[in-house]
Parts: sequence; structure tokens; C-alpha cells
Amino acid sequence: MGRQRERVIPVASFDLRPGHRIARKYEIIAKLGAGWEGEVYRIVELRTGIERAAKLFYPQRNVGNRASKLYARKLHKLRNCPALMKYHTEEIITFRRVPITALISEYVTGELLSDFLSKLPGKRLPHFEALHLLYALARGLESIHLMNEYHGDLHVDNVIVKRVGLSFEVKLIDLFHWEMPKKENRQSDICDLVRVFHASLGGARFYANQPDAVKYICSGLKNSLILQKFRTVSRLRRHLETMEW
Repeated sequence: MGRQRERVIPVASFDLRPGHRIARKYEIIAKLGAGWEGEVYRIVELRTGIERAAKLFYPQRNVGNRASKLYARKLHKLRNCPALMKYHTEEIITFRRVPITALISEYVTGELLSDFLSKLPGKRLPHFEALHLLYALARGLESIHLMNEYHGDLHVDNVIVKRVGLSFEVKLIDLFHWEMPKKENRQSDICDLVRVFHASLGGARFYANQPDAVKYICSGLKNSLILQKFRTVSRLRRHLETMEW
């Protein structure tokens, strides 16, 4: 007889509350978000009091620990990229008698870009500030692309942002990691980056009144036009550094 398939018990939500302890080492502070693969929590390390982030994978999305291994290895490969959180270790916890993989990473202050924008007047940034945000994101993405890797799922819910004076500190979270890196992956990142920029400006409702310099970058959100101007994210970064108003 052939080897039997691993039986996976699906989990719809962990919904861990503040104070709940995992792996006998960490305590839940708050839930930070959820995605297709699992949920992310802000936690505190009990012995040191240091705050961390824990990504808990739904078992049905992590059969044989394939997803968690690929994600951990990708974060380790990109450990010197400043726009990514630093991976620490893997833990196996038990949730309703089901073994669950948790990846422990550094915790960074800030808020999701979607939440940040929702609190602003008109739920958008003025174009001058949005260009500074785009520059910070382009530099962060460039460090990933120069390692022959890609993000793969860049949008306003996968960016943590913190405003610092005129500039922004950014972290890119929830990298997609199923495919081997290809040119097409990096090109998709560039188009997604421009879409994040467009969203930070308020989207289609405010687009007609944007200056020509902004419209040149957005290119009507047409991928072919964006990639004709910015074949690499490095070109976009250089354009931002030298653009004239």
C-alpha cells in the first residue's frame, strides 16, 4: 500500500485573546491581522518582556509545513533587506489538539497603510507626501529585487508605515512565496507598487486633479505603460530622485 495522505483538520480562525499563552514562552497582546495563510499576533516573550510578532498558519494552508518553511527561508534569505521584519524562530503550538506552526519575527511599531490612510482627511495623502511614501516603498522593494526575489502581494494591507518628519519608515509584510523568482514577478511588484501609490492619493476619485508628474508615474494604472517607463524598480527610484516639478 502507498503512503497515506496526511489528514489535515481545517481551522477557520484562531481568535486568540489577549493573555492567552502559546508555546509556554509567549503571551498574546493583540491580533494584528489575518490573511489567506493564517493570522498574525503581537506577542510578548515571557522571560525577557520583549515584544515579537507571531504568524500562525492555518493547517489546511500549510500541509507538511511547506508554506511555513518557504516563508521562513525567504525571510532568512532577505534578512538584510531593511523593509522586511527579521525572522527569529519556528514554534509548534497546539490549538484544539491540532499542531500549528508559528513563525516568530521581530515586532515593529507603526500601522497598516490602509488604517493610516483611513484616518487622514479625505482618506488620502497630498501628492507631495505620497511621493515621499512611494520613494520609501521603492527603496524597500529595490532591496528585495536586488536579491533576485519578489514580494508578490503588495497592497495597502501588506504595508506597515510610520511617519517620520517628511519621510516614512515602511515594512513590507506577507510575502508571497510559491513560485521561483522570475522577471514577471518583479514586474508585477512594480505595477502593484504604483497601485499602492495611486491608492494613497485617494484613488480614481481624485486622479483627474493630480499634477502631471503624478499622472506620469500612475500611467492610468496600465501595466504596459508603467513597465515601459519603469522596467525595474531601480528606474522608478532614480526617477523619483531626479524628477522635476
